[in-house]
This record gives sequence, C-alpha cells and structure tokens, in this order.
Amino acid sequence: MHAAKMGRRTAKAANEMAKVSPFKFLQEVRSEVQKVTWPTRRETAITTGMVFVMVAIASVFFLVADQIIRLFITFVLGLGS
Repeated sequence: MHAAKMGRRTAKAANEMAKVSPFKFLQEVRSEVQKVTWPTRRETAITTGMVFVMVAIASVFFLVADQIIRLFITFVLGLGS
C-alpha cells in the first residue's frame, strides 16, 4: 500500500479515537474489565510463593557464580598469594 494512503488511514483512525467521549471510553473500559478472568486468592498466594522461591534460587546461584569468578580472577592475576 502506498505510504501516503497509510498515513491518511492512520490519521483518520487517530481522529476517530479522539472523538470518543470520556463517558463512552469508561463504559468500554468497564466492559473489558468484566471480561478479565481474575485469579483467586489461592492462585495469587501460590504464584507469589513461586516468585519468592525463584528469587531465592537465583540469588544463591549468582552468589556462588560470583564467588567462583572471584576466585578464578584472583588466581589468574596472582593476587591471592
């Protein structure tokens, strides 16, 4: 498609979106929010627990990796006499 036509089409779509009243916008937002499947309290707790566990595992991994790299660099540079 020609660039000028695409530009006009984009401008037209933006102009149509600008014509939506705030009341209509809020109605549409409310309609979309009602379609959302919200997680249960149990699902949220389980997911939060999983995040904490993964953060702890990643923390331990990076601590160990950092120490190994520190030892290797110290050995290579001969700073650990």
